[in-house]
Amino acid sequence: MSADARPWLKHYPQGVPHDIDDSQITTLLDIYDQAIRDYADRPALESFGVRITYGEIDQQVRKIASALQYMGLKKGDRVAIMMPNVIAYAPLIFGILKAGGVVVNVNPLYTARELKHQILDSGARVIFVLENFAHTLAECVHDLPNLECGVVVRPGDLLGFKGKIVNFVSRYVKRAVKAYSLNGTIRFHKFLKWDTGSVAPVETSRDDVAFLQYTGGTTGVSKGATLLHRNIAANVIQCETWLKPSYDPSVNHVMYTALPLYHILALTGCCLFMFRLGAMQVLIANPRDIPGFIKTLQTTPPTMMVLVNTLYNVLEQAEGFEKVDLSKLSLCISGGMATQAAVARRWKEKTGKPIVEGYGLSETSPVVCANRPDIAEFTGSIGYPVPSTFVSIRTPDGSEAAQGEAGELCVKGPQVMTGYWQRPDETANVTTPDGYFRTGDVAVMQDDCTIKIVDRMKDMIAVSGLKVFPNEVEDVLASHPKVMEAAVIGLPDEHSGECVVAYIVKRDADLSAEELRAFARENLAGYKTPKHIEFRETLPKTNVGKILRRELRDEAMKQG
Repeated sequence: MSADARPWLKHYPQGVPHDIDDSQITTLLDIYDQAIRDYADRPALESFGVRITYGEIDQQVRKIASALQYMGLKKGDRVAIMMPNVIAYAPLIFGILKAGGVVVNVNPLYTARELKHQILDSGARVIFVLENFAHTLAECVHDLPNLECGVVVRPGDLLGFKGKIVNFVSRYVKRAVKAYSLNGTIRFHKFLKWDTGSVAPVETSRDDVAFLQYTGGTTGVSKGATLLHRNIAANVIQCETWLKPSYDPSVNHVMYTALPLYHILALTGCCLFMFRLGAMQVLIANPRDIPGFIKTLQTTPPTMMVLVNTLYNVLEQAEGFEKVDLSKLSLCISGGMATQAAVARRWKEKTGKPIVEGYGLSETSPVVCANRPDIAEFTGSIGYPVPSTFVSIRTPDGSEAAQGEAGELCVKGPQVMTGYWQRPDETANVTTPDGYFRTGDVAVMQDDCTIKIVDRMKDMIAVSGLKVFPNEVEDVLASHPKVMEAAVIGLPDEHSGECVVAYIVKRDADLSAEELRAFARENLAGYKTPKHIEFRETLPKTNVGKILRRELRDEAMKQG
């Protein structure tokens, strides 16, 4: 597709360029250094009620980089971080990069098996792990010959006196730290004493690897998306360019970083983007603690939020949300999973702000598309490709789909990864002959040139040869006033090949399967109506809040 064949460009907001300036794409360290120069006295992070400035972060970043170099870290060495959103996370990211290392983000909820795979696959020499999850490392550390050092971090580290209270409550009140035995590890505060007082300069180019961002492994073995400095720096600039008309640069913005920083959306869209703006991030260590989340919102009013559908859903219904000051809230962004129209409608009713949905993947740093930030209402689409991004919707034979025809969404742009870490065959499998990345998502370009995600290709259900996309069925079921959450999967059926099965969390205890099925029939073709409906207290989710259809499917298959 040529530059002049991007039909969505005519729908861009006024003043938004079609392409970003390539000369602005530098390294993440350049973005960081500029933030320190320009915003040293501004608050950068808030955690457990304590704020630290950009200048104070820089002091810790230099200590971390110096200590890593003291222990022998060389350019290109991989360093893992296995933590939720605690205050040490951002300084660790930039400290590793400044020392010349590559950051390997690890989900702290991983099992020992999953952790072992990621450490071995990445070849990480060092891991920083929150003590609440050190027991997982202890289970597999003897099988990790490449791992030379483990640094144990506590949730209150770098928070001063308040941090001691946080650590005491975590360990002795909440009993969140399981017993573990780890020889050869060091506490974070002792690690910082390896600081020599200086950091040896490392020549870092925009073509150097910055992150190995592992996919969730939902389609097989977890793979590391190799993201260069220029990939993520480009995406930060793309986000800034697209959203610039929607925020006042003179305002000291407050972003709520509730999605975990090991997830690509929070990493780029919150952490790195906020450094670019000189904004403050409020770190939410445990977004499942909704009363605690609400209390923080009441104390520190937000101006920006980046959440997933499930968090928007639960927050707007939470006790105390009506007391949150939302007068300065300018932007509510959603990504990571499909946003349901019913959730967006209720959020707008409560806050006066529409949810601006976007789309991306680990392999694309992540942002590919986003709705215009000036929309008045939720659109149900993922909007338009951001500047310098090309998308192509392909049919199974690889040809371009007609407008309005569903096909696989393929992407090309400066934010797209160079490939999967040490997996050329896997990289080839997701690359088209003309160099587009195959996302595995089914999409359609609508009449107004917005892109709408239909569903994941692997989640599509075939009922008597007819296609059923779970997202569509879930969206209808979630619009029922008595439904809190819905998940839909396909299971084998002797008559139709597959059948639609729905798992429901009730909002109203009076809801029956018959009532919900009748509602579905009114809004869906018969073959899309769930054949089986099962009510649950909760649905399995990732730590980001994405519903795990695979887990529901595996459980059902085991039960026969």
